[in-house]
Amino acid sequence: MALTRAEQRRQTEDRILAAARRLFADNGYDRTTIRAVAAAAGADPGLVMRYFGSKDELFARVAEVPSDGPVSGSPEEVAELLLAALDGKLRGDLSGTLAMLRSMLTHPDAGQEMRAAISGQQRQVAAALPADDALLRAGLIGALTLGTIIGRDLLGLDGVRDADVADIVRVLRPAVHAIARPPG
Repeated sequence: MALTRAEQRRQTEDRILAAARRLFADNGYDRTTIRAVAAAAGADPGLVMRYFGSKDELFARVAEVPSDGPVSGSPEEVAELLLAALDGKLRGDLSGTLAMLRSMLTHPDAGQEMRAAISGQQRQVAAALPADDALLRAGLIGALTLGTIIGRDLLGLDGVRDADVADIVRVLRPAVHAIARPPG
């Protein structure tokens, strides 16, 4: 059965997005070109521009930081929700997050988008923690999560790079719980 024009377009867009995600994650924003994305996707550069408008718009589509979802419950439940979210991230496709992380130091918009996404998540976690310094605690848990992803998938740090995801979460569990727990 022949594909409709809409299905062909969707498949081409998906190929372009997958290629862009890989290239931005591997090379960062500055070193990724529309021509390279088009070549990797088996598409014409003009088609990439027609579908996505600009390199910035293409980057914005592939470098979204997914939300961890709603956060609520006791500090212990919040800690477990955040650990489950980290587990899911480490097991999933991190190419969009890695594209954003690799690019945020050289591309101002990437850094601003990353800060905005992380700050929104941090405020949501802080609202669920019953402590005067809840925003600090949420930020530190976020820093642990971000540092784990950077250490494992960008820097390839020994010990973390090849560790089983369940082991990473197991080792981080006491620290996340201690940070989430209110003082006293």
